[in-house]
Amino acid sequence: MTTHVQNLIDGQWTGDPQTERHNPARPEEIVVVSPRSDAGTVDAALTAAQRAQRGWAALPAPARGAILMDAAELLRARQSEVARDLVREEGKTLAEAMGEVRRASDVLRYFGSQGWRLGGEVLPSSMPATSVHTRSEPVGVAALITPWNFPIAIPAWKAAPALISGNAVVLKPAELTPLSATHLAAALVDAGLPAGVLNVVHGKGSVVGDALARDPRVGALSFTGSTAVGLGLHDVLSSRRARVQLEMGGKNGYLILDDADVAAAARTVAASGFSLTGQACTATSRVYVTPRVRDAFIEALAKEAERFVPGDGLAETTGMGAVVSEQQLAVDVDAVRRAREQGATVVTGGRTPDGSFFAPTVLADVAHDSDVARKEVFGPVVAVLGVADYDEGLARINDSEYGLTAGICTTDLRAAHDFAARAQVGVVKVNRPTTGLDLNVPFGGVKDSSSNTFREQGPTAVDFYTWSKTVYLGHE
Repeated sequence: MTTHVQNLIDGQWTGDPQTERHNPARPEEIVVVSPRSDAGTVDAALTAAQRAQRGWAALPAPARGAILMDAAELLRARQSEVARDLVREEGKTLAEAMGEVRRASDVLRYFGSQGWRLGGEVLPSSMPATSVHTRSEPVGVAALITPWNFPIAIPAWKAAPALISGNAVVLKPAELTPLSATHLAAALVDAGLPAGVLNVVHGKGSVVGDALARDPRVGALSFTGSTAVGLGLHDVLSSRRARVQLEMGGKNGYLILDDADVAAAARTVAASGFSLTGQACTATSRVYVTPRVRDAFIEALAKEAERFVPGDGLAETTGMGAVVSEQQLAVDVDAVRRAREQGATVVTGGRTPDGSFFAPTVLADVAHDSDVARKEVFGPVVAVLGVADYDEGLARINDSEYGLTAGICTTDLRAAHDFAARAQVGVVKVNRPTTGLDLNVPFGGVKDSSSNTFREQGPTAVDFYTWSKTVYLGHE
């Protein structure tokens, strides 16, 4: 079944669907057709958002939160339908999709509850007969540009803090996954979100994203995607002193020490590298192993990889979904080819015989300066590299232009604490997969993984969408 989706402008679904999105697991199946919007559509969305924002901000925060929580309930009720659509347009497994829809619902509920906690502080003044308090004011109109790999969760975790803070939103979803974002928007509309408070504009990033970045009505822009695009947006927004939040690439490292439980370490790395088809910015892609456990770890990881049987995400036997697009599949294939040329050994994996899917891949004998050890692949490819000891392993993990997540497998509490202190990343995992995040704690990276300013998720996520005002009140 093919679904036609439209833009959401000022509470109305509008626009002529033109762009086809095919099921990555069944390329002959057209899943959704979406509009190919232009700068004029962006202008209309921003006009609607600017007009609606003041009334939305005037609504008491608990009332705004109630709408978010009602939308959460609607999304939960529609979980099965939304998850199946997500599988068909993005390619991940049904279990992963069900979890993602649940995550989006939980995010809406979490930030909806924050409506009862928003506010400033009352502080002492050095002046007589004077009280001082702070206020958190919305930035106005927030633009959100979201990726295809978490097509409903990431729009939710950007939109929810923006909305609860009193902002109006213009969302530009990824071209590959317009249907999932439409489900999120529909839940909010059906929950009673006023017209114009959330607007959705589908289309090319080079058109829609660029128009959003350059429009002076956008007070803040939050982007998740590639480092190259993110840095370009940063330059545009910074040139007019608008607020910008970037979450970009990753080349996440894991360190396995001699004292680690090898079987547990292999399960942890496999979950980090092969779940979600390796298409997560937090996925583990390079693993550093100390000498005593190196061979045993490679063998154990290869066995774990074989448990992730690639296939159609709706099939019960599938352990790993399809690669999102032919373009990304070509990147995965080329990464393994170049790794071989640069001396690596393919222990298991690679493109499947029929060419439709890409099996979880483990590479050994990888050189530290090779492409696969340094460049992001964004696929189910894990490179295993040897290090002499903990100190070299930590140094290798930090020797990267990226700094999103990193992990360590060890039973040594001192090593775990030292790693947490010295790893140059935004998120550290000890004996846990680098993927998988709690929604009530901050998330973000350093270096070329992030603008490293405001964090997403958790109670401080609203900081990006607000500015602080200090009020002195004399009462003589």
